[in-house]
Amino acid sequence: MALQREDSLDIAVIGGGPAGVVAALRAARLGARTALVTRDALGGMAAHDGPVPVRTLAHAARLMREARQMSRYGISAGEPALDYGRLLDRVSEVTTDVSTHSILRRELLESNVVIHEHAGAARFVDPHVIESDNSPRVYADKVILCTGGESRRLGVPGFELTSTHSDAWQLSATPPSLLVVGAGATGIQVASIFKAFGSEVTVFEAAPRILMTEDQDVSEAITVGLTSSGIQVLADSGAIERFEPCPTGVRLIYRSDGAQRTLEATAAVVAVGWVANTAELNLAAADVHTDRRGYLEVDSQCRTSVPHIFAAGDITGRRMVVHEAAREAYIAATNAALGSALTLSTEVSPIGSFTDPEYASVGVTETAARATRDVIVATQRFESLPRPIIDGRSAGFCKLIVDRQSHTILGCHIVGERAVELAQLGAIAMASGMKVEQLALVPFSFPTYANAMGRAAIAAAGKLDLPPTWDEDEVPLET
Repeated sequence: MALQREDSLDIAVIGGGPAGVVAALRAARLGARTALVTRDALGGMAAHDGPVPVRTLAHAARLMREARQMSRYGISAGEPALDYGRLLDRVSEVTTDVSTHSILRRELLESNVVIHEHAGAARFVDPHVIESDNSPRVYADKVILCTGGESRRLGVPGFELTSTHSDAWQLSATPPSLLVVGAGATGIQVASIFKAFGSEVTVFEAAPRILMTEDQDVSEAITVGLTSSGIQVLADSGAIERFEPCPTGVRLIYRSDGAQRTLEATAAVVAVGWVANTAELNLAAADVHTDRRGYLEVDSQCRTSVPHIFAAGDITGRRMVVHEAAREAYIAATNAALGSALTLSTEVSPIGSFTDPEYASVGVTETAARATRDVIVATQRFESLPRPIIDGRSAGFCKLIVDRQSHTILGCHIVGERAVELAQLGAIAMASGMKVEQLALVPFSFPTYANAMGRAAIAAAGKLDLPPTWDEDEVPLET
């Protein structure tokens, strides 16, 4: 039931990260009287404690790696030395710049969104009323929850001795040794960054392999890349029993093959997943339900168990990346503002990480594709491409998985330099429904990393039963 208060709003958006900003802006532009309530500064975890600062560190790691190969090109330079304090100053500059210019603050204000920034914890008083520690109560006809997520905790003794990726901002120097528990996207990226900074790094993963959600070829290639850089990778490593202090810093006690084993490091970072940030929302006051994993239950229209309350972003437990959060927010805000029934379709969604080497993927893995389709697979290795050879970055590949019947691309998996950027080409081809033989005819500039995509497409097309109208001789010569 809509509120009757004179000061009530049409829509209240809770959370000022990418999902919240997009939701508030979309709702306001559709004519809804909108307020945005955010615990801290506008921009949320993505701008202040996630992709932006982490990728700034990753860029510094990249510069370190590039500096170390300068002598191969006749450039005299000593071993690069990292001033971690100055790097953190640069991280602060970047996050401030992003907060000022890239999070749509001006657009929100121009669209008359009422912004309650640094409001503290927000919570339901009833299904239409939101209160927070440092801002006025907000009364709204509809609510969109975009409070994001936080690092998952392990229920083992001594967990308080460990850190998350966020604690990197509290360090005064890189740790001599680092134990990373969890070999998903976050853990692998932390390991890669701090190895480049000079830490001795060990990765501990209980699953059979690192990056379990990625294509197996990607997992294997990244394992090789990490171990080649000097990182110790322990996969299928057993069950954690506890953490305890030790002279080095922290000790991990775990059990593997029936025996108790230990690992020691100056610091331990735990990156074993992400949980919804709902603890302080007082969902019971609004009768909003969560699923068995603790994420908000939402339908394909981003609507929760309460018809006038929507949710978007990490709080829903779907693909927890910024671009997916923004897409969900757009759907949620449109439906909330217009009373429409837009659905969240299965869209192409590239993901990747700025490790060394980089990796990225779009679509399904080879194993998943073969379970339901007749497919062909084509892989172009970087070692035979001019640009990676020129750059001294010849480790990697571009792999395409193609439906034999429709000729469309079902999956694209890349390891190597510029993998995250290159995956965007695969995403465009897949989103447009382009057939692989059409992609093969695209004349990518030479020499570029995009040539890997072109050559993989040519190889895939050559495996298909194509009509005489498609001639492999017509493909660009410098692909």
